[in-house]
Amino acid sequence: MLIRNISDTALLAAVYRARETERADALFSDPLARRLAGERGEQIAKSLLFSEKHAWSWFARTYLFDQFITQCLREGCDLVVNLAAGLDARPYRLALPASLKWIEVDLPDITDYKEEILRDEKPSCVLERVRLDLADVNERRKLFQRLAAESRKTLIVSEGLIIYLTAEEVGSLAADLAAHEPFRYWLLDIASPALLKLLQKKMGKPLEEAAAPLKFAAAEGPEFFSKFGWKPIGVRSNFHTAGRLKRLPLMMSFFYHLQKNEDFQSKRPWAGACLLERRQP
Repeated sequence: MLIRNISDTALLAAVYRARETERADALFSDPLARRLAGERGEQIAKSLLFSEKHAWSWFARTYLFDQFITQCLREGCDLVVNLAAGLDARPYRLALPASLKWIEVDLPDITDYKEEILRDEKPSCVLERVRLDLADVNERRKLFQRLAAESRKTLIVSEGLIIYLTAEEVGSLAADLAAHEPFRYWLLDIASPALLKLLQKKMGKPLEEAAAPLKFAAAEGPEFFSKFGWKPIGVRSNFHTAGRLKRLPLMMSFFYHLQKNEDFQSKRPWAGACLLERRQP
């Protein structure tokens, strides 16, 4: 199987970052992505025809996350905690304050692979990697307790994570994060129930065979997180972002121009990036 486990989806994400970087009009630059993706990453991408057809969504998500992260840093975040960090290279490719502390949390195998590829590279901030299975609730709570004590204002990032969790698991994670006052912001990506059903139909089989089925999409959109202590303060549609940045295929671009205004999707986008803020007591 090309996709052996959930960590292999990180190779897929790296492929699309590499392809965007190699464009003359690139939206962002990740010179490490091609090395991180490797040949297997390209093979995985080419095997998932639906993903290839909608590569624009990967580009848009990365772009939006970069924008939100930059915004939170301007607002004084001194710690970024990247949950299920995969092969993300932002500590190397973004212009970050040297004093910023960045924590990457992921499974041992993908973290070992990443460290080997990047062993001669230097991050632009203080970088720490934590090998941890986030499904281990007790251990993640211990980690969150330690990190909360080290920060005044923290941004939590979980790109490409929650779609692989059940609603109960997402709620548990949300509550664990909200328990810590310094954890001010949480940046994540969301999918609508209709999109989840489509993804399960078009891409679900190889992921299920790799024990990484797609599971989560909330009918209420970002408001799902309100009952766990979070409020949405920024929601951006992948589709409208890709349309504005001229990354949509011709036919989809036609529909974008018919519906340029994303107000109708502002609360429950088909797919998008969502910035949450911890509710103050």
